[in-house]
Amino acid sequence: MQVNEAMTSDVKIANPNQTIRDAARLMAQIDVGVLPVGENDRLVGMITDRDIAIR
Repeated sequence: MQVNEAMTSDVKIANPNQTIRDAARLMAQIDVGVLPVGENDRLVGMITDRDIAIR
């Protein structure tokens, strides 16, 4: 199996200026444990459900 067969292609992206609560809400709505964080068509980081739970 290749990555493109298992990956999600409809990717939702958080904005670095969003609140943690908004990111957590989006993660719950789309049932994921990680969100890429992007700004100006550029990946600037990732946020995970663990990041939210620990911090």
